[in-house]
This record gives sequence, C-alpha cells and structure tokens, in this order.
Amino acid sequence: MQHDGSFNPEARYDAVLVGAGIMSATLAVLLHELDPQLRILLVERLEAPALESSAAVNNAGTGHAANCELNYTPMQADGTVATAKAVAINASFERSLEFWSSLQERGDLDTSSFLHQAAHISAVWTPENIAFLRQRFSQLKDLPAFARMRWSEDQSELTEWMPLVMAGRDLKQPVAATRIDRGTDVDFGTLTRAYLMPLQQSGALSVEYGTQVQDLKRLRRSDMTEADWRVVLKGPSGKKEVRAPFVFLGAGGGALPLLQRSGIPEAADFAGFPVSGLWLVCGDAQLADRQRAKVYGKAAVGAPPMSVPHLDTRWIDGKRSLLFGPFAGFSSKFLKQGSLLDLPASVRATNLLPMLQVGATNFELVQYLINQLRQNPAERHEALQQFMPTARAEDWTLSVAGQRVQIIKRSKQGGRLQLGTEVVASGDGSLAALLGASPGASTAVTIMLEVLQRCFKQRLDSDAWQQRLQALLPGIHEDPQQDPQVLNRMRERSDALLGLSA
Repeated sequence: MQHDGSFNPEARYDAVLVGAGIMSATLAVLLHELDPQLRILLVERLEAPALESSAAVNNAGTGHAANCELNYTPMQADGTVATAKAVAINASFERSLEFWSSLQERGDLDTSSFLHQAAHISAVWTPENIAFLRQRFSQLKDLPAFARMRWSEDQSELTEWMPLVMAGRDLKQPVAATRIDRGTDVDFGTLTRAYLMPLQQSGALSVEYGTQVQDLKRLRRSDMTEADWRVVLKGPSGKKEVRAPFVFLGAGGGALPLLQRSGIPEAADFAGFPVSGLWLVCGDAQLADRQRAKVYGKAAVGAPPMSVPHLDTRWIDGKRSLLFGPFAGFSSKFLKQGSLLDLPASVRATNLLPMLQVGATNFELVQYLINQLRQNPAERHEALQQFMPTARAEDWTLSVAGQRVQIIKRSKQGGRLQLGTEVVASGDGSLAALLGASPGASTAVTIMLEVLQRCFKQRLDSDAWQQRLQALLPGIHEDPQQDPQVLNRMRERSDALLGLSA
C-alpha cells in the first residue's frame, strides 16, 4: 500500500483489536499462532486488561458447559426440554479445554492459575421445578456429553453434595438435584492476562491502555476500491491514527457503539439492551471453604439468562470465594465503567422500532426487572435463604457485578431479543464485532474460530494455517457433538493435561 507523507508506516498493523478482554486476547493468541509475523495492536480504554466483563468479580466464573444452567434447556410445548443448545455449548467448552491443554502441554500456559475443578449442580425444590429437572435429566443422561450426570432426591446424599443448601432446610420440603463432577470454575481475568503477557514480551503484540477509539472509517484507494481501516485513537499522549486491513471489536458492551460508528451495513440490524447485576458476597472464609460446588437454580419467569440464581464457589485472584446471585438491575450504561448516555446514544432510525417492539413483546422481562429494582436488602436476603436457609445477613455484603448488553436484532418478524452471543462481520471480512453475553467467555475459542472463518477464510484454508491450527486443536476437523468417540478422546486428553477428574 502507498502511504501518504503524513502517515507513519510504523502505525500500520495487520490487525487492530479493540477491548483487552477474553475475546480479543483469545483472537490475539490464535492469530499469532497461525502467523507469528503478524503485527497486532490491542487498544483498551481502561488502565489494565480484563477489568470489565472478563474480570473474575464481574464474570459468572462458571466454565459454561450446560451441565447445570437450566436456561440452556428450556421446556417446550410438548413437555420435553430442548437439548440442542446445551449440546452445542458443551462441545464449545470442550474446544476451549482442548486449546488450553495444548498451550499447557507446550509450557505456554499455566492452567492452574485460572482453572479449578468444581462440581456443577442444578437444584430445585418446588413440585413444578422438580418435574422439569426430572425431564431434563431423563433426556440429557442418554446423550454422550452428559452421560455422567447423576440424579438425587435423597436428603443425606444431597447434604453431601451441597451442605450449605441443605443445612437448616425443612425436612418435609422435597428437593431434587443433578450433579456432574467434571465441572470447572474459570477466572477469565487471570486467563486474559496469561494470554497477553507473553505476546507483549515477545513484541508480537502492542498494547495501548487508557486509549479510546474516537473514530473508525474505511479508507478508499485512488481507484475507489476499499483499503485499510483508519482508526483514530485518543490516549495519554493525545490523538493519533493507526491503520489496518482488519479490525475486531471485542469491547463487550462497548462493541455496539463502535460497530455503529464503523458504518458497515450489517450494523443496522442491531440494538442493545443493558442489564446490570448485583452479587451477595460471603465474608466468612469457613463458609466459602465448605461450598465445593456451583449450585444453580431455576430462573424466575422473565429473567434474563445472566440472572439465573446460584450459590457459587469461585476463585477470585487465587482465593476461594462464595457468592450468591446475581440480582438483576438496570443501568443505561453499556459498560460497568461506561456512560449513562450509552443506551440513548445507540438509538438509530434503523433500530428504534425493533427496540420498541422488544419492549412491547417482553412484558415479563420488563416486569421482572422492575421487581428486581424494587428489592431491598431484606428481600435479597430472603432470596439467599431459599438457597441457604442458615445464611446470616451480617456475613454477606452487596457487590456490583458486570454489565451485559443483550442483543436486539431486527428481523422480518420485527425486533427480537436474542440471547447468547453473535459475531457480526462486514461482507468483505475486514471488520468483525462480538455482541451479546452468556455463555460468552467459556466459548471464546469457538467464537474466535468463527471470526477467523469469516474474516480470514482464504488464509485459514491454506495448508500452513491448517497444520498450525491442528497442532493447537487436534480434534478441529471432528465433531464431538456427532461422534461419542471423538468426545471421549478430547476429554481424555484434556483431563490428563489439565488434571481434571470425572
């Protein structure tokens, strides 16, 4: 490319990644592994990586494998539960484990710093919810991905599984639970930093903290064909311009405004609905040590997926913690450290109607959020005591969780509130953005493979990139969802390298 006299060629990169969270970090590692010569720039508005959704205090922390999250298996009109999403999420998490295993095997990643085994339990205690859980178990246990799931209604066994949930509970109250021992807790903040540090030290990755993207525009050559993206940055040393043929917007809730600013036509289909959250955090270290599992319950009618209640063993900065929640809230911010103007500033002529349609057709969600906002400390403690009858209010403090921006997507049928995550890419693959939330971080490897497929397809199909990819992901061309033998091979390898037990 010919550079004009005012542009420094050193400010041209092969890729600019916006947002120093788990998504951009995963993509940075993949790109570097596939082509070590690539010059990559990572831009982060805060002063350090993984301070928003990827931080351990803001993230769910669960290695989301659909073992215990009941919202991934909704009840259908015919009385059965839908299992396809659960199987797909499980396979995606296995891909993440496969990736970490390869990096651990090569000595490039210490998985013990961010990955801990913790049983995944689903627990319910009303006749309706027990019937739902029984149906879910009856279907999932016959699928290879969930063959090791166990069921119990026996009080002594349940007390062994989840002592804090059963202690002090009315003996007449029926309780049922399912359990998978091969569950995990993942500190995605620590993992993000572990990804980025060696890349920075090697010089393969440049990182600019305290820096915001002020403008994003596709340049054109003199022959009017499209060329690089021009990215205007504002940081500690003032404004500057960088250029790259590829830009990834992995800034969590901040991705939507940047996607809109890019001007690509695909951006017109999207709006965002922010949901905030609150945790109750236990200050009693002895209680935290007794809870050796993640216990997920059934979400209230209308609750967004990030609000599935759970009593959660978590490792935060290397220390075991105990949390309950999250309680949903509302803020017009798209990021925890964002602006109250984020939501109104995202409204466009193309997405206003879909936003209004979602508001009109999701009355249960609106009512749920209103009720959550009205909650006082006594009501939150009452919700905690449904999970942990012996909980004392003085042992728990309130902590603000991360912001999530749920996707609102325009369709022929009108605006639709879309759960999960979605990769939005320009038609030519020069720009991609990740929108949405759960199960996000746990499936980052699979999501970033989709980005590569859509934005680097020609290079990804080359022999060199395929060989390097297969070295990282030996089962990349096999489908664990379709072939139990493939699934078992992947799990045996990951378990051996990561020290997991069934």
